[in-house]
Amino acid sequence: MKALVIRAFGGPEVLEEAELPDPVPGPGEARVRVHAVVVARTKDVAARAGKPPFAQQITSLPHVLGTEHAGVIDQVGPGLDDDLVGKRVAVSAVLSCSRCRACGLSREEACSEFRLVGIHRQGSYAEYCVVPVKNVREIPAEVGFVEAAALAANGGVASAQLDAGEVGLDTTVLVPGAGGALGATVAALAAFRGARVIGVDRRPPRLAGLPLVALDAAAQDLPERILEAVGSAGLDCVVDNLGVTALCEAYLPALGALGRVVVSGAINHDPIPIRLLQFYLRSQSLIGVRTGNRRQIDRLWADVSAGFRPPAGFVHEIPWTQVSDAHASIQSGGTHGQLVLTVDGS
Repeated sequence: MKALVIRAFGGPEVLEEAELPDPVPGPGEARVRVHAVVVARTKDVAARAGKPPFAQQITSLPHVLGTEHAGVIDQVGPGLDDDLVGKRVAVSAVLSCSRCRACGLSREEACSEFRLVGIHRQGSYAEYCVVPVKNVREIPAEVGFVEAAALAANGGVASAQLDAGEVGLDTTVLVPGAGGALGATVAALAAFRGARVIGVDRRPPRLAGLPLVALDAAAQDLPERILEAVGSAGLDCVVDNLGVTALCEAYLPALGALGRVVVSGAINHDPIPIRLLQFYLRSQSLIGVRTGNRRQIDRLWADVSAGFRPPAGFVHEIPWTQVSDAHASIQSGGTHGQLVLTVDGS
């Protein structure tokens, strides 16, 4: 099969095409003919550059990157139903052990042996990728592979965040960084589930077209603007994928009684200025979410079947022959939304 590999860590130019043996699925596994694969900032771009947290967990080179993807099952391992062959699927990258306490609680995202397709085993920058069959979800006929890959990348964690924050009908949620690939998905999914959404972004034009109240993250009076947008009841939830101190200081005064702050990112590893007196007097919560588990991923695809789609203009298709350009664009900060590679021959 054709694949894109790295033989050493370095710049985008280290990505090269190679011919590798076709992988064969083992027990409990399916082989997916890859049609579309996301380009992830941390799991692909940073790992290729040799940066933490994942580069050090790649144990052998050459290595095939590529985490969440979409395609068609073309072969299954021993003991699996041959009726799976031909199914159009989206694939989660999370690998769990099924043995630890977290897995026993159906909390695979907290697995003590947490692993990823594309890091701890060969990934989906390839014509074929072998994955556990529990990681695949059939996609509706009206959903294309590019959309499905983007949903697999961002939708599961967005669903997990909104579940953790109890975001739904008649709740108000604030999303810092709502113009990014994940932030836009969180905002759109929250609105789809009936929430009122306030989006904050350092480039407000990126929020155009999203179902939200847009605020400029650079505004000097951002705390006042958030309070004005929220009203007296306060925020029910903040979904923060950035962890930027200045933004936290802006939104925390607007967090209402029983409010939840759901955190899934810390881009600068800055301290968050939580005032414990306010937190316990108002019964507020700080919740960490790593990624989505299978239950939350199932809920995402139920939403997709009910009509949810990635925000318009936030998914960008690019041929996999231009993978180096895609990595360079993300690395330079020039990308808006989610880049998805389409694989030759699919």
